[in-house]
Amino acid sequence: MASVKQFQVTFDCAEPQRVGRFWCEVLGYVPPAPQGFDSWDDYERSRPAEKQESDFAAVDPTGAGPRLYFQRVPEGKVVKNRLHLDVRVGTGLVGDERVAALEAECARLITLGATRVRLLLADDENESCLVMHDIEGNEFCLD
Repeated sequence: MASVKQFQVTFDCAEPQRVGRFWCEVLGYVPPAPQGFDSWDDYERSRPAEKQESDFAAVDPTGAGPRLYFQRVPEGKVVKNRLHLDVRVGTGLVGDERVAALEAECARLITLGATRVRLLLADDENESCLVMHDIEGNEFCLD
């Protein structure tokens, strides 16, 4: 049996370009230039009007993280995500130092359009994390 070596995370959303560019800023990702084009924007301009802004892709320039793909869907978000991203900003930190790192990143992401939901303080099993929403209301955590 073959094992999976790569995977892509796909977001269903109303505005793929907007959500994709938000996540590029959050993670330091970049939109890839599709084959035959100098940039994603050049590719986008070449598409028929009905296909423009219907999807977006983002890649980790280091090659370490998975490709992100954003696709327009007609229905809006109705319930809590069953899957979410954890943005690892406090790895190796504990206590007040960890909370300070989470709060600093939260402040940066709010300027990009994210919304703070709640801070979950450390307990006997878990370190502190901060729950947030992206610009379309998808949950993610700073941990």
